[in-house]
Formats: sequence, C-alpha cells, structure tokens
Amino acid sequence: MRCVIARFPFEFTKQEVVDSMKGIKPEAITGESVLIGRRHYPVKQVGEVITRQDRRDFTSGEVTRAMSRLGFTCRNGEESAPVAPAAPALTPLQAASALLGTPAS
Repeated sequence: MRCVIARFPFEFTKQEVVDSMKGIKPEAITGESVLIGRRHYPVKQVGEVITRQDRRDFTSGEVTRAMSRLGFTCRNGEESAPVAPAAPALTPLQAASALLGTPAS
C-alpha cells in the first residue's frame, strides 16, 4: 500500500511492517499506540523504524492513518490498554492473616 509520511511516498505491506518491528523493544506509551503482533508500540517509534526518519519529521496522525489502512489496531492516547480484573479487596483481618502465613506442619 502506498502512503505519504512527512511528504515522502512509501510503499508498505503489513508483513514488511511486522518484519521491521520484530526484535524491537516497545518504548513506554504516552500517547497513540499501534498493536503489532502481540505488542503495543508508540506510533512515533513505529514511524521512525519503518521510514528511517527522525520522529520530528512526521506526525503521529500520519503513521496512525497508514497503520490503520494496513489493518493494524491503533489506539489514541485516551484509550487505555486492557487491564486484568482487580483482585477483591481484603479486610484488615484477612490482610493480617495473609502476612502471618500458614502454620508450619
């Protein structure tokens, strides 16, 4: 698929993006993110890797549009990643018992 990022035309396929991001450790996500494989990456990090340009040269919106058109799941900064259900809160008695542990046999 052809897309324009920072006024430069690029030709990407979904598999090329997956291959480019293989072995890249995701940075901390503070804004928009894209799901590639089983990992969430900041869109600016993905843009930098696939275009080989400095992050200041393009916007996150340009990369998000390109990744969406390729079929990747993108999240904006307000959406949070899915979280596991919280464990039920312990009463003070249960918390004290858990700290003491079980009796030794």
